[in-house]
Amino acid sequence: MTTTRLSQKTKFAYGAGDLGAAISTAINGFFLLNFLINVAGLRPGIAGNIFLIAKLWDAVNDPLIGWLTDHTVSKFGRRRPWLLFAAIPFGLAFFLQWIVPPLSETGLFWYYLLVAILLDTAFTAVNVPYVSMTAELTQDYDERTRLSSVRMGFSILGGVLAAFFHGIIVNQFPQDPKTGYMVSAAIWALFIAGPCFITFFGTKEPDFAVNAKPSIDGPGFLEGMKIALSNKPFILVTIIYMLSWLAIQFAQNNLQLYTKDWIQMDMGLFSFLLLAIQFSSFIWVLIWAKISEHIGKQNVYYLGTGFFVVALMGLFFLQPGQVVATFVLAAIAGIGISVGYLVPWSMVPDVVELDELETGQRREGVFYGFFVFLQKMGLALGLFISGWALELSGYINATPGLPDPTQPASALFAIRVLIGPASAIVLLLSFLAVRAYPITREKHAEIRAELARREEVDPEPA
Repeated sequence: MTTTRLSQKTKFAYGAGDLGAAISTAINGFFLLNFLINVAGLRPGIAGNIFLIAKLWDAVNDPLIGWLTDHTVSKFGRRRPWLLFAAIPFGLAFFLQWIVPPLSETGLFWYYLLVAILLDTAFTAVNVPYVSMTAELTQDYDERTRLSSVRMGFSILGGVLAAFFHGIIVNQFPQDPKTGYMVSAAIWALFIAGPCFITFFGTKEPDFAVNAKPSIDGPGFLEGMKIALSNKPFILVTIIYMLSWLAIQFAQNNLQLYTKDWIQMDMGLFSFLLLAIQFSSFIWVLIWAKISEHIGKQNVYYLGTGFFVVALMGLFFLQPGQVVATFVLAAIAGIGISVGYLVPWSMVPDVVELDELETGQRREGVFYGFFVFLQKMGLALGLFISGWALELSGYINATPGLPDPTQPASALFAIRVLIGPASAIVLLLSFLAVRAYPITREKHAEIRAELARREEVDPEPA
């Protein structure tokens, strides 16, 4: 296994592959809840239910596809063929999510539930093999952080452009938002599918991955999951990621409602607010990657999420009309959001190698399958909890083409709590898992040294 530095071409071709997932996640995170309740016309609680139910399928789908990629054998490797064949279904399912068919509320519920399941399956078929490649392209501790920073740079940049221009496109149809969302979705569907082909043709899985053969005597899917869940560092990383992503989703899901109904900001400025958040995240993910080489991943996480907590609590205390302060706090929040993207993803490859040391097998797909599941579970829980919080607080749905209704004080308070204290508390809880995470740079060096020693004894691929 090589530990040499990757070429810039390989890094950029790999990083570009995250654009599809980033575009889908950013647009869903910032706009989906508002679309479902104020454009499609679903009650907030019903909208939240859709995505929680879809995650019951994801609980099987994500780790299963991860296991299947570990057992894929082709001349292109174990991961890249999945990108080739799942790219177009991914883009198509995303487009279907933003159509409002002429159905009753019950019919719309079943339509969006079916589309959510299709989209989640296609997302998994692309994203699990893609993220699994991180642990195979390089085995160097700091090079993985650099590779993750390039990937997250593309991810955040994709989120910047998608969130900004999606709002601009939709606003071109002020009297017909249904058409605006459909037109924008058609455009972004192309950008969701395309980057998968860039990664497929621009990267090459190393020989040990291409030549890897599924172990006949090794653990099957269920036994493999049992072993993965008995890996303490992996459990801690999943907790870190789940909590940080849930906090991000609370803020993202409710930001449009917060700025529209509480701050009373002109919605023509909303895309620029998202630009402030995402551009800040883009810059800081590169800065944190450098700082991490000196102070470690855990300390970077503490610092970054500290900024995020301050920004979230500041948003809770803002008053209507404080638009400039909203932009300032959004930029500060981006400093912390970048850490939520960078640090957990850079920890997973180290966990994969600890598992290899303990079991003798490389099963990136199983671990990354769980991680992609957690990413989507964070989005689903954010939508579910937000939807029901709005439902129980008496949120009034808007009617497309008519002035927005005045929300009751209870709904406004619920939105402020979700975007402020609720998100901050979830982030602070993640500190406990970060503190307990045991794989430092020194520990990782010991793992790599032992794996190298074994490889010298038995150089044949697993």
